[in-house]
Amino acid sequence: MAEDLYKALADPTRRTILDELAEQSGQTLFEICTRLTMKHGLSMSRQAVSQHLAVLESAGLVTTRREGRYKFHDLDTSPLRQIVERWPVPDERKDAS
Repeated sequence: MAEDLYKALADPTRRTILDELAEQSGQTLFEICTRLTMKHGLSMSRQAVSQHLAVLESAGLVTTRREGRYKFHDLDTSPLRQIVERWPVPDERKDAS
């Protein structure tokens, strides 16, 4: 799964999608496409954005839920713990002592 995580984070478009979901979780595909176009100038087909979301979902960074005929996408940052645990950030307070 760690390999999927790094692959998902390697693409700048996928990182932008994650940024948008961090700003407002629970978006539909249409909402994500609109935000990518309006805020970032990324004109992509819905199919392309859907494929990016599939990669993010397989890495565990995005979860989806259905409500009626709508599918909502939510950010899940828990897989990022793997990175923090592998390369922990030193506690600056201990270094200052």
